[in-house]
Amino acid sequence: MIQFERFVLDNGLRVLVHEDPSTPMAVVNVLYDVGARDEDPNKTGFAHLFEHLMFGGSIHIPDYDEPLQRAGGENNAYTTNDLTNYYCQVPAQNLETAFWLESDRMLSLAFSEKSLDVQRKVVCEEFKEHYINKPYGDIWHKMRELAYKVHPYRWMTIGKELSHVEKAHIDDVKAFFFKHYRPVNAILVVAGNVQVEQVKQLAAKWFGPIPMGDQYVRNLPQEPVQTAARRQVVEADVPVDAFLAAWHMDARLDKGYYIADLITEVLGGGASSRLYQQLVKEQRLFASIDCYHFGTIEKGLVAVDGKLAEGVAIETAEAAVQAVLQQVKEAAISEQELQKVKNKTESVIAFEDMNVMSRANSLAFYELLGDAQLMNDELQRYQEITAADIRSYSQQLFAQTNSNVLHYLRKK
Repeated sequence: MIQFERFVLDNGLRVLVHEDPSTPMAVVNVLYDVGARDEDPNKTGFAHLFEHLMFGGSIHIPDYDEPLQRAGGENNAYTTNDLTNYYCQVPAQNLETAFWLESDRMLSLAFSEKSLDVQRKVVCEEFKEHYINKPYGDIWHKMRELAYKVHPYRWMTIGKELSHVEKAHIDDVKAFFFKHYRPVNAILVVAGNVQVEQVKQLAAKWFGPIPMGDQYVRNLPQEPVQTAARRQVVEADVPVDAFLAAWHMDARLDKGYYIADLITEVLGGGASSRLYQQLVKEQRLFASIDCYHFGTIEKGLVAVDGKLAEGVAIETAEAAVQAVLQQVKEAAISEQELQKVKNKTESVIAFEDMNVMSRANSLAFYELLGDAQLMNDELQRYQEITAADIRSYSQQLFAQTNSNVLHYLRKK
């Protein structure tokens, strides 16, 4: 059971404190309720661009990293389609340094054409290196556009097109910041060798004076239920043929999410999973194959993703995948197999909880979902899933009308 206390500043900033005197460190985690789904379809990649801009200097502090490193700290950040998370860890006695740094960039960045130009080039190079010039780099761009027709999950966090970041204007960047990176749209978690009263004083001192900002009201277009199978064939300069399929699944807090999570473990959770055992080890149709989902807050995707063995026809590989899926649709998995994947899930959750930085991260995420207490209740939701649930949901999930199939073939 992860203990924490919660309070809210007058400017709307939600603050959670998790005391852990067993560590000499303290973690300051700032989660902003903004991700790629909140971008203008014609100006995508902004949330990820900010992941870089936020380290490019704030209004009173020209360099974020240098003072943090002098205080013995380290930091990082990540952006998803749903959220943006910045976190740093410092020796507990230097906690106020982290408050100083994080509050100043929440107050305002040091916006300048020069800073934007530097970070824009960095992001554009990342786009080219990982998504344009890398083999299979655009495969999920194509799959998202195939699977989503209206929801903003149809583009990736790097952006829909390189030109959107290339043309990012300083006025658009400023507007995006003051719309989303305000106290009322943020969650601050302080964890480690800290005390609640100490955090209350520091939060009031450093974050309290920041203007609240406007509450961002999310009103995104909802993806209509898919009613027909979709397929696409792509030829590219890649070493081997690849098979990718995706099916729409339930949202993060729905029961279907937990069932889908266990299904992906049954099918793709390591070397003992069904897809690996049957299609890689026994039939030797694939060189590698995996099954996973994205765990998005709104309705997401389950995917099967594999590279074919040399000489195997893509039609043969797809038929073999469908045969494995048919097994979980037709027959309930054994109690032993179900317990195995539940045990693995429990160990993953327990392992994450061992690290104070992971605990801070999880508390912020579950608070974003609605209540940080969910972090302590989630395992029970998995334990309630039955073999009948797996079978029933597989029939719904892997229905042909819900399928999106991409054949990514080596150019001849």
